[in-house]
Amino acid sequence: MNLSTRHRKRKISISQNPSWKTYQATTNRNSFKKILKRIGTYTGLLFFFLALVYSITGEIPGLTYLQDRKEGRVIHDDKTGSENTFLNRLHKNDVQVLIANKSIVNWTEKTFHFVSNGQTLIAKTTLDISLQNYLAEKLDRVNSRHIGIVVMDPSTGKVLSMIGFDKTDSSNNPSTDSQFLAASIFKIVTAAAAIEKCGFNPKTILTYNGGKHTLYKSQLKNRKNRYSNKITFRDSFAQSVNPVFGKIGVHCLGKIELQKYAEAFGFNRNIPFEIPLAPSLISLSDNPYQWAEIASGFNRETTLSPLHGALITSVIFNQGMLVEPTVIEVIANGKGESIYQSRLATLNRVITPGASKIIYELMKATIKFGTPKKAFRGHRTDKILSKLHIGGKTGSIYNKARNSRYDWFVGFAERKDAPNKLVISVLVAHDKYIGKRASSYARLAIKHYFRNDFIKNKKS
Repeated sequence: MNLSTRHRKRKISISQNPSWKTYQATTNRNSFKKILKRIGTYTGLLFFFLALVYSITGEIPGLTYLQDRKEGRVIHDDKTGSENTFLNRLHKNDVQVLIANKSIVNWTEKTFHFVSNGQTLIAKTTLDISLQNYLAEKLDRVNSRHIGIVVMDPSTGKVLSMIGFDKTDSSNNPSTDSQFLAASIFKIVTAAAAIEKCGFNPKTILTYNGGKHTLYKSQLKNRKNRYSNKITFRDSFAQSVNPVFGKIGVHCLGKIELQKYAEAFGFNRNIPFEIPLAPSLISLSDNPYQWAEIASGFNRETTLSPLHGALITSVIFNQGMLVEPTVIEVIANGKGESIYQSRLATLNRVITPGASKIIYELMKATIKFGTPKKAFRGHRTDKILSKLHIGGKTGSIYNKARNSRYDWFVGFAERKDAPNKLVISVLVAHDKYIGKRASSYARLAIKHYFRNDFIKNKKS
């Protein structure tokens, strides 16, 4: 092989093998790509972890802390070491333990002191003391076995009044007691499900045979004859027509949907609150007639507490969201340091905003020409009530086991010229004779609250 041939082969060899600089550059690029790939993988895992935590706790680690710090809720220990064991942020279950020996029902002061672990603490409630005292004076203690009245700000979940009366046990708080049969209040749940799952609107035409307030198996048949009555969905809700809602439960919703919507509205669930709140209960079997009973409220199994009744109504003002209730606004230690601060919290989405608007209209119609129209007679010309949008739903059922008739009203009132609003839930368990009805207490509460509200606005 001559010299020129060796020279050509050497040139080819050199051109086919990159220089050291080129090799280094290529290696660096490959390493950088590997790093980017790892970052992408770890970032994906991090987002997956945060999503998992959020699905379990409803909070993203770090963000809740930053938001609380921004709004002044984060509590810091003293640099020298805190002598207070409660300076970490408390939750509602912790507050239950702190104030376990303190009764909030019928409370007549905005604040109260209590001792825990040798420390004197002060709690400020969310109660409207003027409304609280007014309703306490209006209770019919002669003709009632139980009375539970809850007035709440639906936007914040703050309890404005919580009044209770138990003729046999003065220590019991009927406002948070879930022993009471829900009766036709459950029709709100059924109506919401029918709107979303069956496409109902206020003008939907429905039919039924027989009486409005009975529920026989023969009334659940899907039949139309010359004896059938036609009625709109709005009127059947306002007049609380049992066979219409029974047929909805059997032919439109069924067990699965009834169960799903009931639990979305808070049944069979522990709802966070600063004082113990027994869960409202519902149980569905595989019997279609029982579905009809549940859907219409014509059963003696579904139970409801007055506080939960207010929460159900609040859904229509919160774009279909269920809000957590609160009655303790803040708890502070002897140094004035806040150890508990209530905050707005929602539990879950119950229905769509569109469905909540329809329920709002159904409840308004109920006041005008439904079951509580007698109690609200003259509201269009009343100096206070005429300035409000008012809606409601009544329920009534006899509890044979307790020899008592349960009388319900849940509803709302809001100013026509301002965003001020309230929701109210009243349960009266009548004794031998029918005394003051639940809807009458609701009217009294609404008038008193908004009378004061109008006066405040004039002064400001």
